[in-house]
Order: sequence, then structure tokens, then C-alpha cells
Amino acid sequence: MSGKGYEELIVLNRKLDELLNRYNTLRTEVTDLKSGNEDLKIKLYDRDAKIKELEIKYERVRLSGALLGEGENAVEAKKKITDLVREIDRCVALLNR
Repeated sequence: MSGKGYEELIVLNRKLDELLNRYNTLRTEVTDLKSGNEDLKIKLYDRDAKIKELEIKYERVRLSGALLGEGENAVEAKKKITDLVREIDRCVALLNR
């Protein structure tokens, strides 16, 4: 093999090694990013569940305050109770059919 062809082969081998190293680095990075993404999805799901739980607790506290006659929430609580009683009446009527 001539000197020039041998040098080109060495350059190609060096470039191939570089590409393989970059490929392996990127593959590792992708794996890490996928793992991080899954962790973030789990945290997001947990946060959403916590927010939902807090919203329910807040609604209960707000309704309790209203039932105790605190502020403008009292009117809303009475309306909510009336709506619930109507819905119960409808359910009873359907059961009696």
C-alpha cells in the first residue's frame, strides 16, 4: 500500500473512532434524558394528584365555613345543599319506578 493510501486509511480510522465515541456519548445522553423524563412525568403526576387533593380539602373547608354562616359562602352552601337534595330526590324517584 502506498504512503498516501495508508495515511488516508489512518485518517478514516481516526474519524470512525471519533464518530463511534460521539455516537456512544449521545446514546448515553439519550438514555439519561429518557430516564429523567420518566422521573419528571412521575413527579408531575404526583403533583397533579396533590393539587386535586388540596382542591377537594379547600372545597370542604370553604363549605364548612359556609355552613357555619361565615361570609358570602353561606348562600353558596345553601344552594349546593339544595342542589344535592334535588339530585337525591331524582335518584329516589328513579329507584321507585
